[in-house]
Amino acid sequence: MRKCALLLFAVLIAVPSYSQSRSDAEGKLIAMENAWNAAQRDRDTGALEAIVADNFVNTDYDGSFQNKAAFLASVKDPGVTITSAVNNDVHVFMYGENTAIVVGGYTTKGNIKGKSFEHKGRFTDTWVKTGSKWECVASSSQHIQK
Repeated sequence: MRKCALLLFAVLIAVPSYSQSRSDAEGKLIAMENAWNAAQRDRDTGALEAIVADNFVNTDYDGSFQNKAAFLASVKDPGVTITSAVNNDVHVFMYGENTAIVVGGYTTKGNIKGKSFEHKGRFTDTWVKTGSKWECVASSSQHIQK
């Protein structure tokens, strides 16, 4: 858990925001997406708390809707274990200097109540920069049929 928090801290301070170019912002957002995966895998709600905004909303692959508190609670669910979470084909679309949409694919492996799963899908995350901090304000994921 501590490793994820340190990784997130390193990502957040790696690029000074006052001189951040478009490609720097894109790289930072991709790194934050990867830190998000590691935090979910490690059940590091502290790191996730720093990544998602207070008014965060999540639409999960099954159509369920969560606010920040429900999302963080779901990460702590003892019946779910994530062993691997990897993004692929990630693209960042910048809208001005303070808004970005990140889209990509994902593969998540683990088990739910002892039963193995492998989910492949697509995600869309909306990020907003407030001051010098990027936060995810909305996330949506969809499973892709095999």
